[in-house]
Amino acid sequence: MNTPHHDGTPSLGERLLQQQMGTTERADDFYARQVHGELTPSMREFIARQPMVFLSTADARGNCDTSFRAGPPGFVQVLDEHTLTYPEYRGNGVLASAGNITENPHIGLLFMDFSEHHIGLHVNGAAHLRAATEQQAHDRIPTPTGAGRTPQMWIHITVHEAYIHCSKHIPHLQAAPRERDAARNRPKDAVYFTAPQPEAPASAAPYQGTHRAPSRW
Repeated sequence: MNTPHHDGTPSLGERLLQQQMGTTERADDFYARQVHGELTPSMREFIARQPMVFLSTADARGNCDTSFRAGPPGFVQVLDEHTLTYPEYRGNGVLASAGNITENPHIGLLFMDFSEHHIGLHVNGAAHLRAATEQQAHDRIPTPTGAGRTPQMWIHITVHEAYIHCSKHIPHLQAAPRERDAARNRPKDAVYFTAPQPEAPASAAPYQGTHRAPSRW
């Protein structure tokens, strides 16, 4: 599929709502100061530090899907100011994000720093799939070896716009080791949201005796 034209200009819906809500002037200031058609040096450095990203895709009909990816800091690699790439590994076999990309290349990524600077970065662009051998040969990217896995494919992204997600309301999160005992006591992933819920204990029978005020002593 050809990459759709996208020049980073506001959508019609944005503009109409800005007019209705009286925020056009503030929005214009944000577009002028914060929205970039490429990754600035600070953005590239920020991405190189991030161990996670939230991503959104949609199929040809516009049905959306949101997903999450994580890995060693910098697993989403910056090839240049206009290009990102990240590996896809074997998962549940659904391939929702990759499948959407084959129909509709529009992709949105949200990088969030929850622990240090409490800031976020939106990156929107066009994505296409590359075989692992093709990507590594084309951009000379070494094969990631995290957790003994090798990529099934790479997602190659051409950046159309990038802009800040301000720190307001970003919670502070701190990495902590997984509690093994708690993990053993929870349902397995495959049935986590589908396993029958345990029955609540029967409530105690109501007291039938004569009421007596409790003593203060």
